[in-house]
Amino acid sequence: MSVLRFDNVSKQYAGGHQALVDVSFEVAAGEMLFVTGHSGAGKSTLLKLIHLSERPSRGTVVFAERNLLKVRGSRVALHRRDVGAVYQDHRLLMDRSIGENVALPLILRGDRRAETGKRVRTVLERMGLGHREKALPSELSAGEQQRVGIARAIVAGPKLLVADEPTGNLDPTLAAEIMALFAELPGRGTSVLVVSHDLPLLKHMRKRVLILDHGRLVDDISPQDLAE
Repeated sequence: MSVLRFDNVSKQYAGGHQALVDVSFEVAAGEMLFVTGHSGAGKSTLLKLIHLSERPSRGTVVFAERNLLKVRGSRVALHRRDVGAVYQDHRLLMDRSIGENVALPLILRGDRRAETGKRVRTVLERMGLGHREKALPSELSAGEQQRVGIARAIVAGPKLLVADEPTGNLDPTLAAEIMALFAELPGRGTSVLVVSHDLPLLKHMRKRVLILDHGRLVDDISPQDLAE
């Protein structure tokens, strides 16, 4: 069963710029894969369509068997609860503690305080940050801040995690640690789609890779082909 499917999806912006052209692919439940391509290839637009920040000009995006064209109004927020997002710049609330940052998705969906605290502590422990729950983001290293961003993205148990250049500001050792954390998620029920320019890292991970070029999906490389 697929968690995400693009069926001949195109996106044209005002002014005529064609960001995506007839893109089709599926992401299976429990799969981790990468999307790569040059700057302007359409990677960010693809993520925006998944997160409902943009809508396709043509074609269909299907998430968990729902046609996202039909997801409107208050249901957009409900959809986003099923899609965790990790960004290169972390996007943490700098005046809130690490624990409060991670708890935000649970608070927004109305979880009870006791259950929220338990889930936050559990996910911070998994990220190796159980001892930093009361710290402010400014007291953490770049790698620790990125792990907080991941914790916030997965605390509510999303069906899909999307990550936009999540290792761009990290050294190779920290980048490998972050990818190892991502690689654990499919076994816990969360599919993972990572946008990255880091070709050596992609080759090392040996996961499926989609390649975009000027808005077109020009290759879909299997893990077996990467291993050769």
